[in-house]
Amino acid sequence: MLKFWKKKAPAREEAMESAPMEIEILPPEVASPSAEIAVELPPETIADAPSTTQAAVETAVPLAKRSWRERLSGSGFARGLSSLFTRNPVLDDAFLDELETCLITADVGIATANELIERLRARINKREFTDVNALLGALRSELIARLQPVERPLDVGGRKPFVLLMVGVNGVGKTTTIGKLAWRFRSEGRSVLLAAGDTFRAAAVEQLQTWGVRNNVPVIAQSSGSDSASVIFDALQTARSRGTDVLIADTAGRLHTQSGLMDELAKIRRVLGKLDADAPHEALLVIDGTTGQNAISQVRQFQQSIGVSGLVVTKLDGTAKGGIVFALAREFGLPIRYVGLGESAEDLRVFDAAAFVDGLLPATLAGNG
Repeated sequence: MLKFWKKKAPAREEAMESAPMEIEILPPEVASPSAEIAVELPPETIADAPSTTQAAVETAVPLAKRSWRERLSGSGFARGLSSLFTRNPVLDDAFLDELETCLITADVGIATANELIERLRARINKREFTDVNALLGALRSELIARLQPVERPLDVGGRKPFVLLMVGVNGVGKTTTIGKLAWRFRSEGRSVLLAAGDTFRAAAVEQLQTWGVRNNVPVIAQSSGSDSASVIFDALQTARSRGTDVLIADTAGRLHTQSGLMDELAKIRRVLGKLDADAPHEALLVIDGTTGQNAISQVRQFQQSIGVSGLVVTKLDGTAKGGIVFALAREFGLPIRYVGLGESAEDLRVFDAAAFVDGLLPATLAGNG
């Protein structure tokens, strides 16, 4: 097993209070396979961490990907479309009304749904469609066209260290997303450092340290209740001194209506600016795909506080409606960097507009996923 120890990080500016505690991970060639874990984590946290062998395998060998269709077919959006199109409907106003209801129910948004239906209605009136598959093909093209402008993968190669600040409300899967991103960057051969900036929630630091164990990635942390900006400032100093490729900073989950905690995000940006005027280089807002139209309010408020530059939409597998992706694309035009389609690290996918839409449409027409 991996061996750990805690140590104080180098001294920093007087404005930054309380020295951080770092979880240092010995590389495989140094750590003995029989070495014991010496880090002071709660028993339940240690129990959740995989063995060294399992962690090494997960880092080195990509997990088998399930197709987009397999992951999205259980969503409310996909099930609604499947039910509507597989009963060989008549292409009339009644059918279009049902399709519009399906889109709105799936959180696509009233404006987007109305636009889509009116465009399809005009083409039906011109007798452009010979059957329902032809109409479904037109719907596919329309949906993809609305998502392609936000299909912009994240490039972390332009700065070193590239500072990635993760924000979002409680329960959206933010810390889990950080762990999956760490796995992704490590599998690309990049060095990664994590900053446990969520000092507000009980056990948040320990949860991030567990992801450090899983991915063989060091974590900069302080005790619960410490100043979040201080922790992330220290982490950036450490990342710069080590030549780390990517620094991923966690922050406290907060409701977009909590003005005090939202102001803390602005403070983090100001403090990082003391070391790098452009940091953070990406502020990723994590959105729960089951949230529905409330996601619009979340993005708007986080935009005002931190200046969101990209989105991650999680929990799109299972019963998530999924249509909120279209609403977000229309309302903000922000890049959708990743989508979460399951529990494994491989299920955090780089957003692909065509693959996403094909995963929602009935298999009779959609692509391979």
